[in-house]
Amino acid sequence: MATEDVNEAVLSAERAFQSYRKVTPRTRAQLLMKWDTLIRDNKEDLARILVHETGKPLAEAYAEIDYSTGFTWWFSGEAERINGTVSTPSAPGRRVFTVKQPIGVCVALVPWNFPMAMILRKLSAALAAGCTMIVKPSPETPLTTLALAYLAEKAGFGKGIFNVLTTDLANTPSLSEALCKHPLVKKVTFTGSTRVGKLITRHCSEGLKKVTLELGGNCPFLIFDDADLEQALDALMALKWRHAGQACITANRLYVQDGIYDKFASMLKERTSSLKIGHGMKPDTTLGPVTTPNGLDKATALVDDAKKRGGDIILGGKRVAGLSGYFFEPTIVKNAHAEMLIIREENFAPVLGLIRFQDEDEVVQLANDTSMGLASYFFTKNVDRTWRLLENLEAGMIGMNTGNSSAAESVFGGIKESGYGKESGKDVAVAEYLITKTGTMTVTGHF
Repeated sequence: MATEDVNEAVLSAERAFQSYRKVTPRTRAQLLMKWDTLIRDNKEDLARILVHETGKPLAEAYAEIDYSTGFTWWFSGEAERINGTVSTPSAPGRRVFTVKQPIGVCVALVPWNFPMAMILRKLSAALAAGCTMIVKPSPETPLTTLALAYLAEKAGFGKGIFNVLTTDLANTPSLSEALCKHPLVKKVTFTGSTRVGKLITRHCSEGLKKVTLELGGNCPFLIFDDADLEQALDALMALKWRHAGQACITANRLYVQDGIYDKFASMLKERTSSLKIGHGMKPDTTLGPVTTPNGLDKATALVDDAKKRGGDIILGGKRVAGLSGYFFEPTIVKNAHAEMLIIREENFAPVLGLIRFQDEDEVVQLANDTSMGLASYFFTKNVDRTWRLLENLEAGMIGMNTGNSSAAESVFGGIKESGYGKESGKDVAVAEYLITKTGTMTVTGHF
């Protein structure tokens, strides 16, 4: 599809909104639950679509579905928890109240790395609020989106409530711009790079549209010498190598305190060496390919830059020989430093640099030395340090002796150039799709 298809899609969503906004919260909740049930019932088929579209191993596809249906389940409950307020103001004989109403037609621009999770996290909140939504999936992963739309229709959502505009890579910029600038679109939510997020913001600024942005990560992972190293390693393995490092909240920079640096590097190398690289449908595969050929080029460039700047490649470092596809070896770089691309940029590749640090003040400064602020992770058993790090690390989400902590009930969102607005969690996520009206009533003969 292209820009000439945008107006028809928006008009369809607007017509549907005029009726869907009047559907009771209980009915919206019931529709979400029916959709949730159908997604779970079709888990096997959906998992296979995810594997073939993204390349991730089947076990990770199952995990994405389990994670994703947390949103349909959670927001079915949130639909009935939308409340206004009533208060007594300073002026006598008056009452002030607020009501919450759905904002209108929304647009979701979603990436390819977690296509089901990104759609259900955004769309479930919008549907709970009473909004309709147009989803533009990534050109790499349209089938996952279309499958979800088919199941939504089977669940009872009417025509125009959940719309899908698929397109190719060449038409993506113009189609996305047309969606952002359409006067009937009231809200845009985007997950992707910071560079593109800034373009989306410019497009939306012309109509002063409400925008939620979940952008780049470059997340630091700190390990102190008093940490439980096995606990830290378990969390790092699950966080870093999931989907070949192609996640916004993945561990991008690993800081290890001097006293345990070499020991932990050896532990990490040994555990990572046990990963089985292969096609996602093979039962023993634990690490799949990167999703696009550009991912291979980037991984190679990151390794070449690290070598040039004095990095010690202790594992991996090149494309996997003997396999057709976009396979890259899980790569560990010791003696990494702030001048390397693997530290300065969000990698989105199975490449990890290890940086040595001496003390807490130093590592906090290093961790915060980025324009991004999505998530940070640290491992320590010092309770005082735990509190200091929680407040001093510049990120919207902090993992304290915890790796991936994203869940439907947990507020998700970054600070700095990692975006603004929140997804998931109680109240705040649905609020992104609501407007607040204030009413002031004069009451005669009353205080």
